[in-house]
Amino acid sequence: MVSPRRGVRNGTHPPAPNEQTVERCRVYVRGHRLTEEFASYADALAEVRRRGEGFVWLGMLQPTEQHMQEVAEAFGLHELIVEDAVAAHQRPKVERYDDQVFFVVRSVRYQEHEHVSDAKEIISTGEVQMIFAKDFIITIRHGHHTRIAGLRRRIEQDPEQCALGPSAVAWQIADMLVDEYLSIANEISGDVDELENEVFTPNSRFDIEQIYMLKREILEMRHSIDPLASALQALIQNHKDVLPKAIRSYFRDVLDHEIIAADRVAGYDERLSALIDAGVAKITLQQNSDMRKISALVGMAAVPTMIAGIYGMNFAYMPELQLRYGYFVVLGIMASTVLAMWWLLRKNHWL
Repeated sequence: MVSPRRGVRNGTHPPAPNEQTVERCRVYVRGHRLTEEFASYADALAEVRRRGEGFVWLGMLQPTEQHMQEVAEAFGLHELIVEDAVAAHQRPKVERYDDQVFFVVRSVRYQEHEHVSDAKEIISTGEVQMIFAKDFIITIRHGHHTRIAGLRRRIEQDPEQCALGPSAVAWQIADMLVDEYLSIANEISGDVDELENEVFTPNSRFDIEQIYMLKREILEMRHSIDPLASALQALIQNHKDVLPKAIRSYFRDVLDHEIIAADRVAGYDERLSALIDAGVAKITLQQNSDMRKISALVGMAAVPTMIAGIYGMNFAYMPELQLRYGYFVVLGIMASTVLAMWWLLRKNHWL
C-alpha cells in the first residue's frame, strides 16, 4: 500500500495530470461544495483530512498509467487498483482493498435510428470506475460517450444525501447508469416489435440478417449489464462497514432496476432467437413453395415435349404420319393435357 502521506511531504505535490484527464476536483463538507480553489487534488485531500470531515471528488477521463501513479501517490491507492483503473474493458465488479472499494459499472448508449433496417452498431458501451473510501471518491470514465450529464447538479441539490459521503456519489452514478439501461430496453422493444411485424406479416419479404445484427447488439448489452447484479449484491452484503444504512437501501433500489433491465433485455434476446427460427422456417416454406411451382411448370411442359420428341423421330413408317389433320390433332392433345395438368395442380394448391 502506498502511504497516503507521500506526495504532500515537505510541501511538495505530484504534478497534476493534464486538464483533459482531470475533469473535476471538488471538496464537499457537510453536503455542500467548498468554493475554495486548491492548487492540486493533493491539496484538496489534505484540506479534508485537516478538517476531519467531508470528502474529495476527483473525476478523470481515460488516465494513463503515469497519471494514475500520480493519483495513487496522493490518495494512497493500492497498486492493483491502479492497474485495473488504467486497463479498460473491465467487467462490472466490486473489489475491496483495506478501506478502499473499487466499483466498476458499464455504461450503455443507444444510437437513435428511423427504421430497424438502420440498426447497425446502435449499442455502444463504455466504463465508469469508482474508487471510494471514507474521505474521497475517484471516478474514472473510459469512453467519451460515458458522460454523466447533470450528475453534479443532482448531487449538490440534495446536501443531506451528499453529506452521507463518497458512497452517495457512487450510488448516484450507478443509479443514473442503470436508469439508462431501462430507457434503452424500452427503445429496443420497438425494434424487436418492428422485426416481428415484418416476419409475421403474410407474403412479406424480410432480411433475416437484420435479425442477427440486432441480436448481436443485444448480446453486447447483456455482456455489459448482466454481471452488475452480482456486483451490487456483493457491495450491499459484504461491505456494510463502508456503506451507510441509507445508501445500502438506495443500492438495493438500483439492484432492483438492474434486474428488471437485465430481464427485459434477456427477453428480447429470446424473442429474437425465436424470430430467427420463425424466419428460417418461413424462408424454407417460401423456397419449398417456389420449388413446387417450378416443378409443376416443368411437369406441364414435359408432356408436350415428350409428344413432340416422339413425332420428331426420323422414321419412314410411323403411324398417323400421313393423316391430313394429324398436326392439329397432336396440338389439341398437347393443349388438352396441359390444361388438365394445370387444373389438377391448381386444385392441389401447387400453383
